[in-house]
Amino acid sequence: MDSFSTVIRTASHEQHVEAETSSFMSDLLGGRLGVDAYARYTEQLWFVYEALESGADRLASDPVAGPFIRPELYRLAALERDLEHLRGPGWRTGRSALPATRAYADRVRECAERWPAGYVAHHYTRYLGDLSGGQIIRDKAERTWGFARKGDGVRFYVFEGIANPAAFKRGYRALLDAVRADDLEKQRIVAECKRAFALNTAVFQALGDEFPLSA
Repeated sequence: MDSFSTVIRTASHEQHVEAETSSFMSDLLGGRLGVDAYARYTEQLWFVYEALESGADRLASDPVAGPFIRPELYRLAALERDLEHLRGPGWRTGRSALPATRAYADRVRECAERWPAGYVAHHYTRYLGDLSGGQIIRDKAERTWGFARKGDGVRFYVFEGIANPAAFKRGYRALLDAVRADDLEKQRIVAECKRAFALNTAVFQALGDEFPLSA
């Protein structure tokens, strides 16, 4: 029988690929969009991570979500440094969430407040994705827009508190395998993972609508 971390990865594979291959992400990573599109994307991430991390301390003692609350993963401070670099010191006054982003952040917040196992699903899809595919985005951004290597503008993708990402991911998967949930609850977690990817894809689609490539 497959471990739960394998089940969750396999079950959400299709949604994962769909999110990664969105036209907005393809255009962004292909260098076909300007730094303003990258800044707007970074801004949307801020709303999602604010929802993920504002409720994290409260979940630290929760038997299901608690083991996953690891401060070395936190991204909000890094995102704020990036946004200050990208948008200037007044970035907070000019920020706005796309409706798709608002729906995503609201769902994350709802899980954080009412359903810790669902929060784990969002935690997994975000942070493990950032530790993996996020490094490709960082490399492309540095080369496309000339950010300093692992510096302002791409700090979101730099996990300074994690010396060995591969070992960290192994440990994280072990936590998933040991998650305190029965089979029915595990099925619900898998379904929430799929929902998380769908919410993420909707944000990419909205960004694609905002930054269409001229035909």
